[in-house]
Amino acid sequence: MPAELIARLLDSNATWASDVSHAEPTFFPESTKGQSPKMLWIGCADSRVPESVVVACKPGDIFVHRNIANQFHPKDDNVLSVLTYAVEALNIDHIVVVGHTYCGGATHCWNNAGAAPVSPSLASDPLTRWLGPLTILARQQQSGPDATDAEKAIRALIEKNVELQVLNVARTSIVRDAWKKGRDIHVYGWVYELENGRLRDLEVSISRENALPM
Repeated sequence: MPAELIARLLDSNATWASDVSHAEPTFFPESTKGQSPKMLWIGCADSRVPESVVVACKPGDIFVHRNIANQFHPKDDNVLSVLTYAVEALNIDHIVVVGHTYCGGATHCWNNAGAAPVSPSLASDPLTRWLGPLTILARQQQSGPDATDAEKAIRALIEKNVELQVLNVARTSIVRDAWKKGRDIHVYGWVYELENGRLRDLEVSISRENALPM
């Protein structure tokens, strides 16, 4: 089965490349000359949320960083380097954090908030450490009015998580310094709804005009 899977993927790629070359002969040669995406997408690694597919974009249109539960950890060099390159090298002015319904990371944090270490950042396994901020957020949300309805509460957690990651991005020196230089950078928060394939704007966007002081 593994060999069949790999062979199928390689065959599919060959077919795709041939179809693209036939429809647009200059596409691949032009791609070698560089990229100029207009958006940075910070999303979840979930296989059901492929950004180029759900927004019907071609390769080269979106600069991408994806991880478990679409986190933006302020001290994570991985995501910070992506943001730096997007803003300073690619001159991207539109950054979107995208969560999604039925998120396994958010569901895990909700279901295990009580059993997780008081300080998840000190846990022995990497996944617990990575999801630490989301686990703490889940604990806070479990004291809210919707905590008895698990499905509704997890949806609220997913949205609140996106809102907080938008704030984390906007608080970086990378974005703040760009604003000081007059760049019109906007940070958006969306949720992709698996049940209908639609993106929903949470209306939590932050720009130079409405950014709060640090």
